Amino acid sequence: MIAEQTLTVRLPASVMAKLRHAAALTYRSVDDIVATTVDAALVEPPDAPADVAAELAVMHLFSDQALFAAAQPSLSPTKLSRLRQLNHTAGERALTGAEAAEQEALLEDYHFSVLRRAQSLAILTQRGHRIPHRTSLEASADDQLHDI
Repeated sequence: MIAEQTLTVRLPASVMAKLRHAAALTYRSVDDIVATTVDAALVEPPDAPADVAAELAVMHLFSDQALFAAAQPSLSPTKLSRLRQLNHTAGERALTGAEAAEQEALLEDYHFSVLRRAQSLAILTQRGHRIPHRTSLEASADDQLHDI
């Protein structure tokens, strides 16, 4: 049996109205709706490393401003340049063990940056923000991808 805990939360009347309406429509209690909603909001991607999964899960709790900031590329120009250099070198010769390890670490950082940006944009869209079809963010990502 799962141990339950009680939590008192103050909610605006408009949120309570939404919760009551959802409970009535689904024939469930408000407590059950809240628990299910919180659990769904904090879901961690199953195949991601624990630290990455935890950060992506809590992004649902970020302010809109924080999400817009997280939607910006997070790989520094220096790291991006180094990754390009290593990828170019790998096309010309086999990388040394140290170079291969560095390339792998930089690729991991790059992929996490893409995941973070995608998660941010998805949440902003869910919140009703219009994301332009092609943003400067995407243009920047396209430029980065072209060289990687």
